[in-house]
Amino acid sequence: MFNEVKIEQLTSTEEHMEELSELLIQVVEDGASIGFLPPLELADAMGYWEDILKPEVLLFVAKRNNRIIGSIQLHLCSKQNGQHRAEIAKLMTHPHYRRSGIGRQLMFKAENRALREGRTLLVLDTREGDPSNKLYTSLGYIQAGKIPYYAESAGGEFHATVFYYKKINE
Repeated sequence: MFNEVKIEQLTSTEEHMEELSELLIQVVEDGASIGFLPPLELADAMGYWEDILKPEVLLFVAKRNNRIIGSIQLHLCSKQNGQHRAEIAKLMTHPHYRRSGIGRQLMFKAENRALREGRTLLVLDTREGDPSNKLYTSLGYIQAGKIPYYAESAGGEFHATVFYYKKINE
């Protein structure tokens, strides 16, 4: 089907730089707490994507009609005592496509890849009160705790971040 969402891994950001940067700008502008504050300049967004891919960082994107509408990263722990774990990072869905299951599909893709990489523990964090908290708990993630005053918003307020974990080998 033409409108079907396809999830694929990117091994290079070069040919997708414009779309990835636009996605990042749009989600930051919409208020996502992913390390940036609005207004996010195109050069800053491009600079982020230029350096993101490393052997321990896997990037997956959601495409509809061959356009990137979402992304997620899986950060494989490279420490000797952490070969069993990975971190879910920067789950993004373009604001026009929210609440259509794209985030869930990206999470499933990251979890499946983590299993293939021999990872049995996933961790992540998100701003307290964001809709993503409901997504993560619906997927079986368990709240481990929170840190107050963790991230600043565009308006200068400070927000807590909530840490979650999930064992995936069961």
